[in-house]
Amino acid sequence: MGKPIQSLTVLQNWDCHGCTDCCHEYRVHVTDEERSRIERQGWEQLPEYQGVPLFVREKRFSGPYRLNSRSDGACIFLDPNGGCRIHAKFGSEAKPLACRIYPFVLVPAGNHWRVGLRYACPSVTRDQGSPVDTHLPELREYAQLLEAREAVNGDLAEPPRLQSGQTVAWEDLILFMRAIRGIIHDTTHPIERRIRHALHLIRTCRSAKFDKVRGKRLNEFLKLITPETGREVEHSPEEVPPPTWVGRMLFRPTVALYARKDTGRHRGISKYGRLALLWSAWRFAQGVGKVPRVHALIPEVRFEQIEEPCGPLTSEMQEMLRRYYEVKLESMQFCGGTNFRFDFWDGLDSLFLTYPAILWLTRALVDCLRSEALMRAIRIVDDNFGFNPLLGSRRQLWTTRILASRGEIARLVAWYSR
Repeated sequence: MGKPIQSLTVLQNWDCHGCTDCCHEYRVHVTDEERSRIERQGWEQLPEYQGVPLFVREKRFSGPYRLNSRSDGACIFLDPNGGCRIHAKFGSEAKPLACRIYPFVLVPAGNHWRVGLRYACPSVTRDQGSPVDTHLPELREYAQLLEAREAVNGDLAEPPRLQSGQTVAWEDLILFMRAIRGIIHDTTHPIERRIRHALHLIRTCRSAKFDKVRGKRLNEFLKLITPETGREVEHSPEEVPPPTWVGRMLFRPTVALYARKDTGRHRGISKYGRLALLWSAWRFAQGVGKVPRVHALIPEVRFEQIEEPCGPLTSEMQEMLRRYYEVKLESMQFCGGTNFRFDFWDGLDSLFLTYPAILWLTRALVDCLRSEALMRAIRIVDDNFGFNPLLGSRRQLWTTRILASRGEIARLVAWYSR
């Protein structure tokens, strides 16, 4: 009997609609057992696979094995009609677990798994399909496979620290998360003000000690302090001071990391080599002139255009962002092992730093309607959130901490909401 699944309590739908984006964009790593199983399926007997390796190493002579890709970035097992050959011939259970579980993310949280979603999948971003709860039978199966693979005994994972020197139990971490999620869920105010409120609550809690404030007492504390911090937050983005020179200088390279695409059919400037990446980093640091196309979907646009006000988001766009942040919060996908082992507060700051990054990209995507641009921006950013190793570097953690400690994240949230 596997560990239980804590289903998403927010309204979110998903079904696969066969767009094959995931089959074109990702490098699928396989275990030794999966590689052996697929090799025994006899693909080398087909003419199209003769002389073609089914697997390659991540690095030339080392690293884990992954499914090979074609010249256009498509998985070697993708057929001309967009179907998976392995699935068609042997069933879903014959595919690598990474393919089966996508776009779900199972997050270990003590004695249970929590469910997250990859908004890089178009059907997730568009909220298309059946309620997530209908997928619980498959998710339980995937959880048992993960437990067997990792030889799990006892709790799935230790709780991440609140911050250096402070640790609380999973139950208390979830109380903190639900207080933040409650702010995001309350539609009384625009989404940008809710995020600034959440950031203010995080900064306030960072300065407190919770050694003896736990369980019921912690719950009472959060019920008291949450509305109090909300009253201290400016009502409109125009009331918030603009980001400082330091904030802008640290933010633009962060946006470059969230926008970057190095594999698949939407690969950006990285295909021209390391010098091209260094040049694009320099351009983002300067913040003037044409925006380097670190992602192929970014059209020709100038940094100066992106700094111009665009007006408030529509209710539909705000709802899309609410869903995104509630799913990330409820799943606990923002800290611990699913986000580079960040501490709880650092993980929340990194999550909410994606908001100005998403709106920056929305402004950059000038070749489509604003609502469509927002969906693309969410997909691009979430493709990297928790997965781009550069976002988990010491340098980036240092950047996020400086932005948070100086109040720059809230300023950026307001600036790009004008």
